[in-house]
Amino acid sequence: SHIYKKNHDMTKTWKGKTDQLLRVDDHDFTMRPAFGGPAIPVGVDVQVESLDSISEVDMDFTMTLYLRHYWKDERLSFPSTTNKSMTFDGRLVKKIWVPDVFFVHSKRSFIHDTTTDNIMLRVFPDGHVLYSMRITVTAMCNMDFSRFPLDSQTCSLELESYAYTDEDLMLYWKNGNESLKTDEKISLSQFLIQKFHTTSRLAFYSSTGWYNRLYINFTLRRHIFFFLLQTYFPATLMVMLSWVSFWIDRRAVPARVSLGITTVLTMSTIITGVNASMPRVSYIKAVDIYLWVSFVFVFLSVLEYAAVNYLTTVQERKERKLRGRFPCTCGIPHSKTMMLDGNYSESDANSLAGYTRNQMVPEEEKQEKMVVHLAISNESNSSRKRGMKGHVGLRIIQNSHAIDKYSRLIFPGTYIFFNLIYWSVFS
Repeated sequence: SHIYKKNHDMTKTWKGKTDQLLRVDDHDFTMRPAFGGPAIPVGVDVQVESLDSISEVDMDFTMTLYLRHYWKDERLSFPSTTNKSMTFDGRLVKKIWVPDVFFVHSKRSFIHDTTTDNIMLRVFPDGHVLYSMRITVTAMCNMDFSRFPLDSQTCSLELESYAYTDEDLMLYWKNGNESLKTDEKISLSQFLIQKFHTTSRLAFYSSTGWYNRLYINFTLRRHIFFFLLQTYFPATLMVMLSWVSFWIDRRAVPARVSLGITTVLTMSTIITGVNASMPRVSYIKAVDIYLWVSFVFVFLSVLEYAAVNYLTTVQERKERKLRGRFPCTCGIPHSKTMMLDGNYSESDANSLAGYTRNQMVPEEEKQEKMVVHLAISNESNSSRKRGMKGHVGLRIIQNSHAIDKYSRLIFPGTYIFFNLIYWSVFS
């Protein structure tokens, strides 16, 4: 049978209190270690547990991390035969000196306290101390949205001593870039986390002096697929829908006007929806360029029909004036003037019975003035209707204005050219 040895229980052999073991009452812990001497080095390392959210409207981010400090305080040294450390919870922290590190530019922060305060203090026999706590902090991040949503953002969480200058306390990354660890499962819905890295520099305050400041920098690249589906693709469809009016008969005023107004209002809704979820910045974003250029294309399609309708009205007015100035009776008295065009049945042709041969134009004058074509048909009304349907497509083309014909090529070509330039510049 195996014999298991129980660990030595210090609570059974140690007669005093922890305060007496560490001699907490024998020293003044309101002063830093080696007070009056050189600056005490305090090493820092961080393990990022989660990057909870990135807010473009508030320009901040929320991060949960484990913050650890390392320093040496000989006042906490204790005799030990095994040279093992002793671990305590947050109750001892209130009785000893700990670094007064705070987060620069933080908006909100707290130490987790479920089920107890998430604070750990580990003291080694030679006086080295490890101080760890679990913190959630919301800090400011200055974002540049000039390339939104094709942008990358770099944010930083800054740590600094509040009271001790670099002459009293020297903050440094304990293991350089290896001092920052991240959980592999960290992910965000709208961003791709590209890298984490650490830096440090001195910060100067005119009233108090120089302080060591540590930076946790991370770079985020925005996922574009969401905005392609929600913004770019609908805007492109609205622009293409506005081009449909170029193929509609210019005399179909309700159809073309309602189509133009609908696309304009839809583009306005898309622009408003995008700006509602963004901060009110004073510069132009990349998405604003695309949406407003698309809006201009839609608006120009409405103006294009306005021009077509106006020029058509002017042209018809001129034609009516010309017909009133040069009437063409073609040998037929004004009381019996007829205009014949298309297919007519025999009953329609019999209406010419009232005209005598003397009233008709001679053969030579017919060729000089007008050719009247009479196609006497005995077909039924249904046959004539089928014959008229074959000319519908031709009539639509003939009823298109020259501006419509040019717009069918100019508008798509210009918009494609704009897209090529836009995506080559911002992608």
